[in-house]
Amino acid sequence: MKFGMFYEFQCPQPWEEDSELRVIQEALQQVELGDRLGMDYVWEVEHHFLEEYSHSSAPEVFLAAASQRTKDIRLGHGITLMPPKYNHPARVAERIATLDLVSNGRVEWGTGESATALELEAFGVAIDEKGAMWREATEQAANMLAMRPYPGFKGQFFDMPCRNLVPKSLQKPHPPMWVACSRRETIHRAARAGMGALTFAFIEPELAAKWVQEYYDIIKSSECVPIGHRVNANVALVSGMSCHPNEEEAIHRGLDGFRFFGYSLGYVGIFGDHKPGVTNMWDRFQEVKDRLPDNAGRGGIGTPDQLRAHLKGYEDAGVDQVIFVQQSGRNKHEHICESLEWFARTSLPEFKERDAIRDAKKQADLAPFIEQALARKPRMAPIDPADVPLVESFGRRGGGLSQQMQTTFASDRGGAISIPAMDPRLANART
Repeated sequence: MKFGMFYEFQCPQPWEEDSELRVIQEALQQVELGDRLGMDYVWEVEHHFLEEYSHSSAPEVFLAAASQRTKDIRLGHGITLMPPKYNHPARVAERIATLDLVSNGRVEWGTGESATALELEAFGVAIDEKGAMWREATEQAANMLAMRPYPGFKGQFFDMPCRNLVPKSLQKPHPPMWVACSRRETIHRAARAGMGALTFAFIEPELAAKWVQEYYDIIKSSECVPIGHRVNANVALVSGMSCHPNEEEAIHRGLDGFRFFGYSLGYVGIFGDHKPGVTNMWDRFQEVKDRLPDNAGRGGIGTPDQLRAHLKGYEDAGVDQVIFVQQSGRNKHEHICESLEWFARTSLPEFKERDAIRDAKKQADLAPFIEQALARKPRMAPIDPADVPLVESFGRRGGGLSQQMQTTFASDRGGAISIPAMDPRLANART
């Protein structure tokens, strides 16, 4: 089983002048430490306008910065918002490819729909259309990365003419694809699409085992028809984590932050009413925190032995990756780092040793099923080079430019051009 680090950039009130600066800079230091300690993944969300809960609106910038401080850790979008009114599919594909090149091929491409009124309404995304938007945009963004040129598309939610998307990602045909999941039904959707399941739900190992079994049953069945050009068979789920040799200290350091994470997630997505720039969620949390129930992720808060036993339950359930929620509420940077160090010293090596054996067997077992799934995938027909439309520059069209700036071409395919005398340095330039 592999391990990841999860970031929302939680920033509870009251805010100081440097609150957001401190959260982001500390997160970069934590990821750098995680890379040195042998953590496998870092996952960074994309959210907009979710005050206190998530100040992470440009994950591609953070992940690019993290890529330059690290060597091995995988850089995960957890997730990119795919409805075109959030992000045009071509812009998603361009950012994914560029990050993959900047990081030397370490990108994990998580995708999702979005779920909160604060975000959906701000970008004009209809809640009853967001699922269809996700599917259309995700499939076409993968096509853009895999095809040269992309033939063009006229869909329900966006149109695009024939273009060749550049740059292309280092990982071919594109980085591994994931989709955000919170329920059994979305786990099934991930498997049917041949995508990794990023399970943002705190569940006990017994339920996790059922979800994992159902996921892999679908991966191995004719129901699996990949949305992209590769199959990424993986199930990841989240857990709280605060590790210290003294159990009471581990609880003191991590439990309130973990409870705030759960409370704020419910607040922005389910039960909250919010006045932008006015509502104080942290104050509301303080009123109810002692009455909040613990959940499955609470098992990751305790001594190294308790944490190991908690994680072993998920390993035995067949979970491929556990993602630690640590940067939450007002959890302190130094405590987050110490927890990672305790975990790396006491438990990580044994999990890594078992994972190497298990992963090799898993890949061998799944190989024929993945081959069959890719054979079922309906593929966009490539365009014949002779049919690729010619796109003339605005200068050739003779419109939209001032007379002074128009050039005179000696021939249709090149030759000397006349450049306005106002810039003599360009005289005798060639097309």
